[in-house]
Amino acid sequence: MFRNVFNKLVTETVHVHRYVKHAPLIQQVTPSSVFVRSFTDVKDDVQQPFDTSLLEFLVCPLSKRPLRYEAKTNELINEELGIAYPITDGIPNMIPQEARVIQKDKDTLTTPTQE
Repeated sequence: MFRNVFNKLVTETVHVHRYVKHAPLIQQVTPSSVFVRSFTDVKDDVQQPFDTSLLEFLVCPLSKRPLRYEAKTNELINEELGIAYPITDGIPNMIPQEARVIQKDKDTLTTPTQE
């Protein structure tokens, strides 16, 4: 049985080699058939603008309060909690774990002492 399987394997391999021998081994490569990507194809980090009309509908998912848009940092700010939600490609990332903690003014943090 082993001899039959071995003979069949050898003869089928020989038949395959017989047909493959006539096929071209290396395909000719022309400049038009190769796609070359250069560094000029990569876009710069151009941020899409945030649509400020969305501020009517967007609220902080934690406090349910309105948010303020900060164009300088491209973030939505919650003044009450002191957190900032990033905006990526014009889309606000409203996941609380992704929010950045911002420092409030020291004047608002100090409480009057009782005398």
